[in-house]
Amino acid sequence: MNLDLKDKRAIVCGSTQGIGKAIATELAALGASVTLIARNEDKLKEIADALDQASGQQHDYIVADFSNPDEVYLQIKAYVQEQDEIHILVNNTGGPPGGPITEAKPEEFLNAFNMHLINNHQLVQAVVPLMKKASYGRIINIISTSVKEPIPGLGVSNTTRGAVASWAKTMANELGQFGITVNNVLPGSTKTGRIWSLVESRAEKSGRSKQEVQEEMEAAIPARRFAEPEEVAAAAAFLATPAAAYINGVSLAVDGGRTGSI
Repeated sequence: MNLDLKDKRAIVCGSTQGIGKAIATELAALGASVTLIARNEDKLKEIADALDQASGQQHDYIVADFSNPDEVYLQIKAYVQEQDEIHILVNNTGGPPGGPITEAKPEEFLNAFNMHLINNHQLVQAVVPLMKKASYGRIINIISTSVKEPIPGLGVSNTTRGAVASWAKTMANELGQFGITVNNVLPGSTKTGRIWSLVESRAEKSGRSKQEVQEEMEAAIPARRFAEPEEVAAAAAFLATPAAAYINGVSLAVDGGRTGSI
């Protein structure tokens, strides 16, 4: 099985913490040169310096704020124009705030669509020409299991994530002929800042301890535990390899079996 990413260039968004950082680490371990994207330059530099370089990888980073899609697009376009090859793009952005959908303001939907769908789309438009040139492309979107089963209390997120999944499936159909695959990884409850904030929020609303809320959430997962970020990263990294060339247009749940749909 060919898992070698030597001489491949990957762009990983949201890569200074959580799942994004774990994916960048895994891709580098498989031999890829990684371009990190996030807001905090100090963290970006720290992580870039720590990535595996055993195969002669050249890692770098882009400082960008995904709340401003136009700025991100200009930055990524300028970066891409300086590159000979880009093979892998991992779209990954933190989820919108929770809350009932009936209480969501229109601007919350607009902000979420900009952060996720619009940024993803513009990044893809920037890198696809180089992927076509190389006859090798892997576009991997980190979304949520809510695209298969909406999660209570995450109205704006459910709506936005579903749109991203549909966008990705449409694109997979268009790009497959060029050796470019488009797939979604759907993390379940994973040990990141996002899950701990949800635990804290539910605890405050219910008057229970965070430990009680966490145990209740874990009991609903067949694996009876939250995922480690590295476990989600392993799935994403596999989809980036030559071995995954015939996997296209799928939404892969990495959730310990929690999602109720088949």
